[in-house]
Amino acid sequence: MPPRRFAVGRTEDAIHPDTIRAALAEFLATAIFVFAGEGSVLSLGKLYGGAPPSAAALVAVAVAHAFSLFAAVSVAYNHSGGHVNPAVSLGALLGGRISLIRAIFYWVAQLLGAVVASLLLRLSTAGLRPVGMTVAGGVGVWHAVLLEAVMTFALVYTFYATAIDPKRGQMGTIAPLAIGLILGANMLVGGPFDGAAMNPARAFGPALVGWRWRDHWVYWLGPFLGAAVAGLAYEFLVIPSETPHAHQPLAPEDY
Repeated sequence: MPPRRFAVGRTEDAIHPDTIRAALAEFLATAIFVFAGEGSVLSLGKLYGGAPPSAAALVAVAVAHAFSLFAAVSVAYNHSGGHVNPAVSLGALLGGRISLIRAIFYWVAQLLGAVVASLLLRLSTAGLRPVGMTVAGGVGVWHAVLLEAVMTFALVYTFYATAIDPKRGQMGTIAPLAIGLILGANMLVGGPFDGAAMNPARAFGPALVGWRWRDHWVYWLGPFLGAAVAGLAYEFLVIPSETPHAHQPLAPEDY
């Protein structure tokens, strides 16, 4: 059996209708997720008038993110695999499950979706600046990087186990729910420390529209590190090497 490999992809893949449809699905799904997720933060800020967030507010934001990611992964699942996250796409790329060309299309679509959702939020809330992600006072930036890496590892590992693993069987039917739940659970852990992005697009859209760039690099480095470790670990340590076609990138309909 040939070894699994990193796939660049063919030039014609860049203009193939399947690639365009998959990128469009990622754009819309990411916009849905960011609009609901960042919108929940803005609405609670409006309700509490800028007061320090309470435990109930943290739970509400986590639930909003969990439900919106559940929906976003579900609507994109049949066309793109429902990544809705550049870090998830990186994990799938390093595991040989998508080509580099498709990953680039996904990344562009996800970032654009987050920016459009943030713009729509600002327009529809009479100019409220998106809050985005910030490292809390007293939390070191490298502690935040480690926290983001660990949380993203859990997210991408769950994605691999429920949405990519060839032996997932009926587990694939609950993949969107499992992915949404692990995101919500991680937000309850990391929210008070660094906002718990686990998603560079989720951090980038509000940061650009709200122009809040403090410690923004944390939300790229941490998630990409965690996703890379999760993708490589699951692909090469958990999935048996003799799995038929395990070395070939999956088409969207194979997720």
